[in-house]
Amino acid sequence: MAGTDPERKRPRPGDETADRIGRSARRKLEAQRRKDRGLWYGLGMFGLVGWAVAVPTLLGTALGMWIDSRAGSGTSWTLALLLGGVALGCFNAWYWVQKESRDD
Repeated sequence: MAGTDPERKRPRPGDETADRIGRSARRKLEAQRRKDRGLWYGLGMFGLVGWAVAVPTLLGTALGMWIDSRAGSGTSWTLALLLGGVALGCFNAWYWVQKESRDD
């Protein structure tokens, strides 16, 4: 087993750091071997995150405007649903970024 003393079967002091550096080096080598994640992949991810925020925001605003035109109440549904759409969009973008980060 890497990072253990064969006689004691326990990690030696400082082995945690060596293991962490080894894992980091393996991730970097794997990323270098993957050629499909270049500039276009990065731009696509940037666009995905942008749309993930923009679509719920626009839908929330449109729904709020529709409710305000029908209800006639003093409450601004447009503003409330705009903020709800932004919050949902940010959560959605966070989800996609986390999902792609796990693959790296």
